Amino acid sequence: MASTRLRLVGVFLTGAILAVVVVGAGAKGSARTDSLQTFSLARWIDAQPSTALRTSRLARVAERGGPITATTGEVVNVFVSDLLPAETPEKWAEVIAGLTHGAELSRLTSHIATLEEVQDLCGERALGCYSRNEMVALGETTVEGTTPEEVIRHEYGHHIAYHRLNAPWRAIDWGPKNWASTATVCPRVSRSEAFPGNEGRNYSQNPGEAWAEVYRLMDERKAGITTATWPIIVASFFPDETALQAAEIDVLQPWTVNRISKHTRTFGRNTPRVWWIPVQTPLDGDLALTATLPKGGLHEVALVSANRSTVLRRAQWVGQRAKRLTTSVCGQRSSFVRITQGGALGRVALTVSTP
Repeated sequence: MASTRLRLVGVFLTGAILAVVVVGAGAKGSARTDSLQTFSLARWIDAQPSTALRTSRLARVAERGGPITATTGEVVNVFVSDLLPAETPEKWAEVIAGLTHGAELSRLTSHIATLEEVQDLCGERALGCYSRNEMVALGETTVEGTTPEEVIRHEYGHHIAYHRLNAPWRAIDWGPKNWASTATVCPRVSRSEAFPGNEGRNYSQNPGEAWAEVYRLMDERKAGITTATWPIIVASFFPDETALQAAEIDVLQPWTVNRISKHTRTFGRNTPRVWWIPVQTPLDGDLALTATLPKGGLHEVALVSANRSTVLRRAQWVGQRAKRLTTSVCGQRSSFVRITQGGALGRVALTVSTP
């Protein structure tokens, strides 16, 4: 199940998107313009961890809207605050339907609100937030130039991740599978260079937030916006062309299940005793293999690194004639299954499941 913690967005001095952010934001002005002007002092600071979107407060926001049919023919569920009289649900339905998206669009309910309302719903330092198919976003541009579209793109990135798989990890925290694999999230985590789900002091190294920003840049580029601001996530996560392509695949052709490949070989008197089966793993995730041996077979079954010498893991007996191995792919893009004949000769069947 995806994360239920709050996903917050704020601003940076450059006007680009941030998560949680305003110095002194607790001192609200008496007018909406005063509140917006507090963002002139904005900088990134740590989020308040374990905060949840205050859905119970949505009922007290006066808003209009509902299911809107966009010009694409898709139905977008969007509400706009009555305190934004110049904005219409139809306008924002078009904006949201125009994002790069998949079937998850129909699951989203969006609330476009004033700064004060966003902060009441999401937290006093927020410009937007997302949790479980519910998105809240600012409906007015800040004095520093952060636009509602930037906030919406970032938060919609979280919505996509909520509806994507990245077994054995949660996509909402690690990012969807294609991008996370391309961005080497798993190796980074193993080196303590990335912190999935961390909305606090390691926010800038949270791959879930990096994914949301990569999605924003990808969608902005498709819309002809090429500024590519990147102020809140560590530079090492800034996407190259390959990462942007992987992000688009995650949106339009998401990963769902492992691939299965099957191999057979009959060991005879004149057959080499060692059988090497190459395994390609372009994506990180769960890998499993099962070898069915001939009656009386004592074959060794091992997963070996690409150098053909380092044994990564050996299969264990799970039945009288079967050996099984499970592991996680974490940055290794190729390896081998090595089956060394022992005991009785005969047919060996191998099934490999890769991400």
